Amino acid sequence: MMKRRHFMGAVGTSLALGLGQVSSRSIAAHHATPTMFFKLSLAQWSLHRQLRSGALDVLDFPAKASQVFEIQAVEYVSQFFKDKARDLGFLGEMKTRASHHGVDSLLIMIDGEGHLGDPVQSVRSQAVENHYRWVEAAQFLGCHSIRVNVTGSQGASRDEVQRAGVDGLSQLARFAQDYGLNVIVENHFGYAENGRWLSDLLAQVDLENCGSLPDFGNFGDYDRYQGVADLLPYAKGMSAKSYAFDESGNETSTDFARMLRLIEAGGYRGYIGVEFEGPGDEDAGVIATRDLLLRLGRQMAGGK
Repeated sequence: MMKRRHFMGAVGTSLALGLGQVSSRSIAAHHATPTMFFKLSLAQWSLHRQLRSGALDVLDFPAKASQVFEIQAVEYVSQFFKDKARDLGFLGEMKTRASHHGVDSLLIMIDGEGHLGDPVQSVRSQAVENHYRWVEAAQFLGCHSIRVNVTGSQGASRDEVQRAGVDGLSQLARFAQDYGLNVIVENHFGYAENGRWLSDLLAQVDLENCGSLPDFGNFGDYDRYQGVADLLPYAKGMSAKSYAFDESGNETSTDFARMLRLIEAGGYRGYIGVEFEGPGDEDAGVIATRDLLLRLGRQMAGGK
């Protein structure tokens, strides 16, 4: 397949949105805190029920991130526009709306395009090619990365899948180099839920634009704190997965304070994505996750 570095051109003028604001406590001053070691982004998956039901249009996501949650960076999920990877009109409108609201597009999480560690070479090669259009789309939107899956359901040994993953990831990462894009892997499904297994795989790939997206909540039976530590040397993003909160506003499955201390000590200084996956009100879950991260970040920076 031929590479298409300049796959898309400029798009039309900006269109104003009519998305109504939901009142929430202003956090503009918190975002401006200069000494926090991270910035916040919003993972589109946090609002997956709203998007699937049609209560939220996918094109209105950047506006909601900015207007409702006061978060100025977003992480898209390909599932919500899976047939639009080469739709210039749609992607152009997405880019225009993000720009209109001062929102940075960071990455696209890719699902449903095959596993880059499939042991069957023909299947793996097809999965690699399936991701090319998402590399092109991510470049057009101004993203720095696409997030990919290496493993699915198990049907081969750990070593077989790891060898296949090195091959598939290397192919895709080399393709993405020409677009200035990173290919990053989440601890997502199967063997990839083991932080040591995934970090070993990335070490074997050994390409600057191939890294990790550690997720607080996707480690299965593997210790989540050890898993994040394993993947930190390769991290080009971070997902703060949340499910539920206690009366003090702390997440009940992950010690966010411990996790943030670990991440800061590991030298990570990028975005941390709010990714609420719990039941109930998605907006409330996003706000609770956001506020917890900001509270702890300010405390670590010496604030109140």
